[in-house]
Amino acid sequence: MGLLSSTQLFQFILAVTLMLGLGKTFGEFFRKLKQAPVVGEIIAGIIMGPTVIGYFFPEFLEFVFPSNGPVSYSLEALSQLGILFLLLAVGLEVDLAILFKYGKSALIVTAYSMIFPFVLGFSIAFFAPQFFVETIKDNLIFAFFLGTALSISALPIIARTLLDLNLFRSKLGMMIIASAMLNDLIGWIAFSIFLSFAEKQGTGIPVMYSVVLILFFTAVVIFFVRKLFNRIIPWVQSELSWPGGIIGFIMVMGLIGALITDQLGMHTILGAFIMGVALGDSVHLKQSTREIIQQFITNIFAPLFFVYIGLKVNFVKSFDPATVIIILILGFAGKIIGAGLGAHTGGFSKNESFAVGFAMNSRGVLEIILSLFALELGIINEQLFVGVIFLVVVSSVLSGPLIKLSLAKEKTKGFLQLLQEENVLFSSANTKEKVIKELTTLACKNNRLDFQTVYKKVWEREQIISTSIGMEIAIPHGRIDIKKPIIAAAINKKGVDFDSPDGLPSKIIFLLLTPQSNNELQLQLLAEIANFVSIDGIIEQLIQCDTKEEFIAILQNQNLPEAVLTQ
Repeated sequence: MGLLSSTQLFQFILAVTLMLGLGKTFGEFFRKLKQAPVVGEIIAGIIMGPTVIGYFFPEFLEFVFPSNGPVSYSLEALSQLGILFLLLAVGLEVDLAILFKYGKSALIVTAYSMIFPFVLGFSIAFFAPQFFVETIKDNLIFAFFLGTALSISALPIIARTLLDLNLFRSKLGMMIIASAMLNDLIGWIAFSIFLSFAEKQGTGIPVMYSVVLILFFTAVVIFFVRKLFNRIIPWVQSELSWPGGIIGFIMVMGLIGALITDQLGMHTILGAFIMGVALGDSVHLKQSTREIIQQFITNIFAPLFFVYIGLKVNFVKSFDPATVIIILILGFAGKIIGAGLGAHTGGFSKNESFAVGFAMNSRGVLEIILSLFALELGIINEQLFVGVIFLVVVSSVLSGPLIKLSLAKEKTKGFLQLLQEENVLFSSANTKEKVIKELTTLACKNNRLDFQTVYKKVWEREQIISTSIGMEIAIPHGRIDIKKPIIAAAINKKGVDFDSPDGLPSKIIFLLLTPQSNNELQLQLLAEIANFVSIDGIIEQLIQCDTKEEFIAILQNQNLPEAVLTQ
């Protein structure tokens, strides 16, 4: 039966069953706690690996997860495939339109948030490596590793955190996402450069040749192949079965990208990531298709890889408090100070700059993969590997609470006090452009504002990314030259397509206009509206009402906890 005997096949299937089953169980548990599922998946691996099961039942561990042989090689190949598809999914999340829109601000934040921690990590690792390891094969390679590991952020975790805080679609959220996307692009290129140095032991021409190939491949895919995909995807979606045809096409393209970069002397995951960026930029790729691919990869392949991480090391035996503390201090200080300074230089307020710093401090997939390769190449020891894993976990867990804390302000006039009966309308519009025009017309008429100026701001914002938050709610918004915020609302019983994340049409549309000089107020009101409409049953009540008076009464009569109003 090929390379695997019946016993080995049983071992392999049992191992995959445990990895996927426990990985998903712990991942979902942490998702319920509003934490990154990757944390739970790594913990599942730690429990199944030498740290727990291996300590109490070493024979069972060796049977299920043998240290060598065909089963071991098969599990490693499966985890590598998981990495590849995971990076394809991450690439699909990169929105080049957002990068171009917030390019200047994102570039400033990204530069500060990468250069500052890189220099900090590189300098300490190069001049004082004894803080981390006793013996080093190559001091320069080790310093490059630590600088790179500390300078990279985690786009998926940042996006999830901003979504949980209802900040994703705000201007601050979009700027953070743009910075994280740019950070990802640069980070994976830096990762490939690091591997070129590490695997070729820093020998001049081959390394520089690989670097040139990395940049050339990225440029060709982003500027030429991306346009080709934009022409091909409509045909694939119309002529092949849906969603199987387009999903298969995307995954095959990711594999082809991996093969190309492998032949160019780079790691396969870079090719999958860059292909994901090019594919995800197509305006023809349906949101539902993206969601299906994300769900498939993050629920099947990702847990297998992150559980595999936990199986690699005995986290108790390799836990060194001094190393962990040093990595945490360097990681937090470098990112928060660097990104915060970048945001402040870019014109953001003190509180917003701290929020940017805390968001960009989130670590994730890239640090884990980078550390795993460094461990396998003998560049770092198990103690430093465990330290980086702790940095990933702690930074991800604290990101959300720290962002919320940094944006906390004294209580101002809230959403319920700002929405007046005169600013409510019933709409029969069948497009989001029409309903936004209706709301803008109403708001401008009641507040003596210029329609064209206000509408241009709101519509430009809407074109960047949909302002729908799902649950049949959309919150188009804009910052204009006014002193006090304005809120208007429309009830559309048939619903309007706002390209919502859950695919549902928007039936309640709030228009939010805030002072141009106060971005924090916009974030506060967006979060307040989003939290308010999440109350059980309120959306159904609002949709069913027949008069403005009834609409306002439903809102005012809600027994809303004080904590929700101040979130």
